[in-house]
Amino acid sequence: MATSAYTLDIDTAHPYQMHIGTFLLEQVGAITQSVAPQAQRALIITDSNVGPLFLAPVEQGLKEAGLTVGAATFEAGEQSKNPTTYAELLERAAEEQLTRDDVIIALGGGVVGDLAGFVAATYMRGIGYIQVPTTLLAMVDSSVGGKTAIDLFAGKNLAGAFWQPLAVIADAGCLGTLSDEQFADGCAEVIKHALIADAELFAELEKTPLTLDLLKQDLARVCWLIARNVDIKRAVVVQDEREAGIRKLLNFGHSIGHAVEAAEGYRLGHGTCVAIGMVAIASASVTAELCPEELPERLARLIKAHELSLAFDAAPDKIFDEALHDKKRSGSTIDLVVPRGIGAASLAPTPLDEFRRILEVGLACTQALSAEIDGEEDAC
Repeated sequence: MATSAYTLDIDTAHPYQMHIGTFLLEQVGAITQSVAPQAQRALIITDSNVGPLFLAPVEQGLKEAGLTVGAATFEAGEQSKNPTTYAELLERAAEEQLTRDDVIIALGGGVVGDLAGFVAATYMRGIGYIQVPTTLLAMVDSSVGGKTAIDLFAGKNLAGAFWQPLAVIADAGCLGTLSDEQFADGCAEVIKHALIADAELFAELEKTPLTLDLLKQDLARVCWLIARNVDIKRAVVVQDEREAGIRKLLNFGHSIGHAVEAAEGYRLGHGTCVAIGMVAIASASVTAELCPEELPERLARLIKAHELSLAFDAAPDKIFDEALHDKKRSGSTIDLVVPRGIGAASLAPTPLDEFRRILEVGLACTQALSAEIDGEEDAC
């Protein structure tokens, strides 16, 4: 039996609901029918990892709801989030004869959601789509808020659109198929939300880290944590849907994190790179006396407790060069999110030469903190 533990209203200009619970994959058809009653066809977009696991129940549910269903599967991984795959998926939508009344189902993690969402935003100048996130990262962050994008050779997420889904359906049971690394990847976004907006959640995570073991022991608590994170994000998104102001706070750690990701050739997980970016900015903020001295260490220890690494090989100069392609850059400045304390952050437009210094200082401190914590663990 389907169990929707939480149904959250996302009150953007085009409102929708997010359903969080268990046994929800089988309900994708019924929910699609309720939010897109005119739809006659659906195209499920997924990847080579997720398709074999979850395509069948979603496809069956959509057929039972009376829809003609097609499926398009691309090779899993960030490397597929490119103009070529995007164009192939647009062609597939046309082959399936989708009309403006029809829907696209994004079944998978953040890469699938970004790609499928961008296809939906641009096919016939925009058709409806439904996010069905299957990773923790997608459930707590990327599936909510309407950001869709692909990467260009010059940088990450440089072509995209704001396009809100018709619904988001997060079946927490899908998380049991993730590896430790994949699960930890999403924990970085959970930690990010706690640091910028919820000191109580930060303390809860310090007490009981979000891990796959917790998922096996207390699925209800994991559903609550997902809902709490979505609640933080929706509060920001409904105030600033198109990232003109306060929504930029959700980019904490991402300017450096995305640059590390690119400089490392995408061999490191997104969560690891965001974690590196968060500790780097926090460390540099301490040197500028903008946040409490103990914050970077608490943050780094929490990151380590969630089985995320802070190790990287790329040189600061290469990381800085990649950061110049960041969407948050404006002329000779870049918008940085500065932590002011656990649960509080602010925006700081920063000249690029100052950003270079922040990056170099922050990355050096991150490496030192990581080595210190690892040394303590080795000594135990």
